[in-house]
Amino acid sequence: MSFIDCAYEISGSGPAVFLVHGIGARKSAWDSVRKHLDSDFTCVSYDLRGHGESKKGEIPYSLDALVGDLELLRRKLDIDKIHIVGHSLGGMIGPAYAKKYPQCTRSVSLISTAAFRSKDDSAKVMAVVDGMHEQGIKTVLATLTNRWFTDTFITNNPERVDFRLKQVLATDSEVFLEVFRIYAETEMSPWLSTVKQPCLVLTGENDGGCNPRLNRLIHSALPSSELVILDHYKHSLLLEAPDEVGKRVFDFLQRHP
Repeated sequence: MSFIDCAYEISGSGPAVFLVHGIGARKSAWDSVRKHLDSDFTCVSYDLRGHGESKKGEIPYSLDALVGDLELLRRKLDIDKIHIVGHSLGGMIGPAYAKKYPQCTRSVSLISTAAFRSKDDSAKVMAVVDGMHEQGIKTVLATLTNRWFTDTFITNNPERVDFRLKQVLATDSEVFLEVFRIYAETEMSPWLSTVKQPCLVLTGENDGGCNPRLNRLIHSALPSSELVILDHYKHSLLLEAPDEVGKRVFDFLQRHP
């Protein structure tokens, strides 16, 4: 398995926090969250393989490959131990990394992610993947918009919603389908209990695919975790609620230095 030397940005000073974005996003997704962290932490945000400025690499992808990319970056920067904060697919990469490299992991923050999906949950997310394969990514943008953003945000911030959708379309379609497949197929429930590091589990009250029910199960499975449900919000917390996310993550990291 070959790993990718991913494009990255560094800001701040202090213990290292690696910020892992989700499907079809970029390292810049963390810009507004990072402002709350880099006074006390060294923030490392990077583009997943095939996203932004990072090379595509070979298809098919795997969760192990994405974990390996993160480990390659940690070694490149010569950092012994890291905090990991991941959103959506990044919230799966983080605990998977902690499981494989426990000696290198200080804590994990799982933001807007999923585990313990029921058959119905899995069928719904796989239907989105199948729809994109059959009809193209563009045809599901309306579905993604409604899953990601609240109605109020869509009405008041059309340019920001449009920017996010253009990011999706600018992502290589093969890459987008691969990472969405990994997100849909990954089931962390069999091994979450092996992640012993302190964890923050955070999601939006109205996130359909990564809902509070699933996040409560994630919280219960982890040996050392805190659960936060942000009222009102859906999936795209980094765009719609970066200040709330930044403050919660900062507080968590301060208590687990």
